Amino acid sequence: MPDRVHALLVVRPDGRVPAAAHLRATLDALSRQTRQIDALTIVVCGGTVEVLDIAGTSGAEGVITAGSAVSFAEALRLATARLSGDAVWLLAQDTAPAPDALARLVGALEISQTVAVVAPKVVSADDTALIVSLGETLTHGGRRIGLADDELDQGQHDHVEDVLGADVRGMLVRTSVWRALDGLDDALAGADEGLDLGIRARLAGHRVTVQPRAVVAVAGDGVAGLPSPDTRRRRRHRAFATRTAQLHRRLAYAPAGAVPLHWLTLLPITLWRTVMHLVAKSPALVLPEWGAGLVAAWRPAALARSRSRIRRARVAAWSSLSLLRISRSDLRTRVEADGDPDAAARPTREELRFFAGGGAWVVLAALVVSIAAFPALLAWPTLGGGALAPLSSTLSQLWANALYGAHSVGLDAAIPSDPFSALLALIGTLSPGAPSRALVVLWIAALPLAALGGWFAATRITSRDSLRILAAVLWALAPTFLVALVDGRPAALIAHLALPWLLYAGAVAHRSWASAGTASLVMVVVWAASPSLAPALVALWVLAVISTVVARGGPGVAQVVWTIIPAVVVFLPLAWAQVNAGTPWGLLADPGITVSGGASADAAGRLALVAGFPVDGLGGWEQLVSAHLPGLPTWAPALLLAPLAIVALASLLTPRWFVGAAALILVVLGLGTAFLAVGVSVAFAADGTPVALWPGAALSLAWAGVVGAALVTLDAGLPVRAAAARGVTIAVLVVLGAAAVLPLLASERRGALEITNGPDSTVPAFVDAQTRTTPNVATAVVTPLSSGAISLDVVWNGGATLDGQSTLLATRTSASGASVQFAGLVVDTLSSGADAPLAALASAGVGYILIPTLPGSETDAARATRLAAAAALNQNAQLADVGLTPKGELWAVRAGVVPRADAAASVTATATLVGVGQLAIVVIALLLSLPTAASRRLARQTPRVVGPRAREDDR
Repeated sequence: MPDRVHALLVVRPDGRVPAAAHLRATLDALSRQTRQIDALTIVVCGGTVEVLDIAGTSGAEGVITAGSAVSFAEALRLATARLSGDAVWLLAQDTAPAPDALARLVGALEISQTVAVVAPKVVSADDTALIVSLGETLTHGGRRIGLADDELDQGQHDHVEDVLGADVRGMLVRTSVWRALDGLDDALAGADEGLDLGIRARLAGHRVTVQPRAVVAVAGDGVAGLPSPDTRRRRRHRAFATRTAQLHRRLAYAPAGAVPLHWLTLLPITLWRTVMHLVAKSPALVLPEWGAGLVAAWRPAALARSRSRIRRARVAAWSSLSLLRISRSDLRTRVEADGDPDAAARPTREELRFFAGGGAWVVLAALVVSIAAFPALLAWPTLGGGALAPLSSTLSQLWANALYGAHSVGLDAAIPSDPFSALLALIGTLSPGAPSRALVVLWIAALPLAALGGWFAATRITSRDSLRILAAVLWALAPTFLVALVDGRPAALIAHLALPWLLYAGAVAHRSWASAGTASLVMVVVWAASPSLAPALVALWVLAVISTVVARGGPGVAQVVWTIIPAVVVFLPLAWAQVNAGTPWGLLADPGITVSGGASADAAGRLALVAGFPVDGLGGWEQLVSAHLPGLPTWAPALLLAPLAIVALASLLTPRWFVGAAALILVVLGLGTAFLAVGVSVAFAADGTPVALWPGAALSLAWAGVVGAALVTLDAGLPVRAAAARGVTIAVLVVLGAAAVLPLLASERRGALEITNGPDSTVPAFVDAQTRTTPNVATAVVTPLSSGAISLDVVWNGGATLDGQSTLLATRTSASGASVQFAGLVVDTLSSGADAPLAALASAGVGYILIPTLPGSETDAARATRLAAAAALNQNAQLADVGLTPKGELWAVRAGVVPRADAAASVTATATLVGVGQLAIVVIALLLSLPTAASRRLARQTPRVVGPRAREDDR
């Protein structure tokens, strides 16, 4: 039996409560021991005057003061020189042993001389029935596994004796072994110290046991062992310390020849674990992971000391530890048994009922309506008209236009691309052989996709099947959406399709990282398709952050904050370029081809906006009324949607008024944005005419609010037995909604369809064929205007493509120096026919000159300009007259054409770095959004509907 036991007690005032309180409790517990300690040394690390007074009157043989940053291992090393007993008892300010703890530990130590370390059963001071630690082991990969961590103490582990290691708190160690092992390893960052000590003791030929009947209660201050995970800061510290200890032990325990290999794998492993943390919806662990990797990689001196300690004391083989490691089968059994014991008592999410509830039938019906309304789309290979144009013919060019570099239009060598171009690249990739065909498929599938999105968004508001169907129908029949379909506006179409998914995921972004990751990705899509919605989206984001802070405090705020970060990062290069160009308002410009046609800024246009139509004429109703119902006011069809607005406003009078108010906020933001958009012009058409922002996407946001508020009214605003009234109201709203957009659905039969069977290229087939073999050659497109002036465009390779457009070019208020010089060379060539200007054009990459054939009548001034230009070009011996083509009259430069440098060559290192950063943020969002078993289990434990629930009826 050890003659003397020397206790080492470390105090540091960084616990949950003042260190003095815990120190008093620990000293009191020591005084009540049935087997009294023989000596006590206290190490005070940065203690207060009160702590020093308590230590000074404790009867300790010595009180050592040290800095507040001194670790538990370093503090014990300071006191080791004062050891006078046969055994050392390792204590901290928050370790309160039971009265018989030391007696039982000493009794276990005297059983055999081979036993060098005895650890107690560590329990929680807040709940002594909860085991904090009772022995530790390792997996074959080196991860620490607690044998009984966080289990209720029912005596089920009281038979445990031999272990690989244990929690360091309350551990009793033979003094001779403690000195031989050189104490604890301070490179472990406070984690796994007892495990490492046990492993080194066993390698030195000793036994490590636990005494389950010796109980020590700990408060988790973090002075010894890991702090309790009761705050976000402490959870990060635990993650950092645990991972640092694991990596350090891996390097310290490895054979000498394997250490360089382990060191080289630190970065790849850290990257892989980062991905796994994101997939597991634990982004808070990413920074601790990288911090631990960097710390473990750049401490050669600490690693050398650790390996030296093991080498000096080791007498047994590493294989002797194998029996005490946990096997893979046992580990798998523990993982499978690990679950949430309270999961069964938590609310379970109701079934989605997409098929049984009629959602699938609504989507199928929408597809039938789409084919019936636009049958010509089934035969068209590409789309044209409106803001539509072909996509690049190859995936490489499609993605080149989505990145920083040269574009298919303009003279700029390298400019940031619109994020919308990346969306088009994703869509075009779905049809790699013919990217433009993907847009045709999108147009055909638009109505069913809208119905699908509307149905799922409605599941956040109501669990009634009939109301979900109503939302799907109304979202697919939204006037602004059908106008985008008929007029050929791909950006507005994509924004309308993505918006319900943003509301679906964003409404529960505070619940989980999976929802926040999904919402952040959809936010990028909506923002990229409709930059003019950015102010409204930012306002919604601010309101969501504030409401989360007020309603939930800290939890969930980080998820909501994240939802906007990918969109901001994706737009940063374009924002920087617009600010440098002096056109910051250009960030609001609609992406794609700039075309006019939105509602006017007068009273009639405002009325159209209030009625939900982004164009004048109420979507064709005014024309129909004037032609067939002359006695009816032209504004009368706007009243068709008035009942829907009345039902939506009534949501403020229901028990779920808060949800209704949130929906009406969308209406206010959407209508306000639309009203401002029709009066703001930041982009210019090809002839220099200013074009107002398209208000359609803002009206989609307002329409979402109206539909959502109407669902709240019908879900919670009617008595339980008013099912018939609800059904009648739903039927009326569907009929009126269909009637409001009937002219739009009949656009093809009325001859009002703006989209056409588009060309494969905007340049003649001759140019398209030649540039496929000799790429990076431009065509100067000279368009005579009605005033007699000319408009000059420069298109590369196969012509202007939808993905090659740039809002940076469309919003310029003044021409660049290169553009002015280029225009002067073209004018000189057209006016004089001289060779010198043409040679300069050829050296800039121009291989063709095209005077296009324009639809409609030609003014005398335009005809005179066209004939004069054609005559001058025909007289130039350096030009070959290709002839009249369906696209216009074409000339080819005979020689001296210097192709433009490849787009990749113009990309700077900074642009590459920015692109990598953008891609990394998007990948992080994608990894967060990927569902896992844990995220699905969490989702099943929360209701699908957001906000107060409606009363149950006899559905």
